[in-house]
Amino acid sequence: MNIKVITFDLDNTLWDVEPALLRAEQAQQDWLRRHRPGAVEAYDHEGLWELKKSVWRRHPQLLHHVSQMRIQMLYELQVAAGYAEREARSGAEQAFAAFLEQRQQVQLYAEALAVLESLASRFTLGALTNGNADVYRTDAGEYFDFAFLAEDIGASKPHPDMFHAALQRTGVAAHSVVHVGDDPEHDIAGARAVGMHTVWMNSREKAWTAGPQASREINNLRQLPQAIDEIIALESGAG
Repeated sequence: MNIKVITFDLDNTLWDVEPALLRAEQAQQDWLRRHRPGAVEAYDHEGLWELKKSVWRRHPQLLHHVSQMRIQMLYELQVAAGYAEREARSGAEQAFAAFLEQRQQVQLYAEALAVLESLASRFTLGALTNGNADVYRTDAGEYFDFAFLAEDIGASKPHPDMFHAALQRTGVAAHSVVHVGDDPEHDIAGARAVGMHTVWMNSREKAWTAGPQASREINNLRQLPQAIDEIIALESGAG
């Protein structure tokens, strides 16, 4: 068997991230309204979006550090509202903590744990995410041998450094890895570029419009073991 490692994206691959993000944003705003009145009230939705884009432009060094980028935005919100630097720095950290607590409260897809348990008995499992989700704070954590965040590596998928980190950690060749993810560019194109096999998790059943297709496509994690077995069969020349 040539396939030895399965790597996973997290958000929208093992769970639907939107409910957690909505709760996290609300928790962040609630904290600001309660402890830093006037900071968030000065902006409507469009105004907040413009501030975020401004922070991205002025702090390109934080491009692959989503947590620090959010903390910087929270700091600037409070400074603009007239809070002193020390108070704004402290508030930014605390508001982010309120955000992150809810952001980690994800609900795994119903079939995820059974599939991961089955795969973990056959392969080394790893997580590669551009976000700040911590797989070890979920029920799936026990099945993962390693996990890398873009902010750990200093580069986001599809940059090859994310995938090379997995190869270095496991000591296997790229053709011995299957990467599973929902994003055609970040996950599928990125993993293909370094020579990995790929499985597109297309739970929303979108049309493929992003160049060369993944090795396999699934719309439910229950289909993943079969997809991997088909890749193994092709690798061994039996398919």
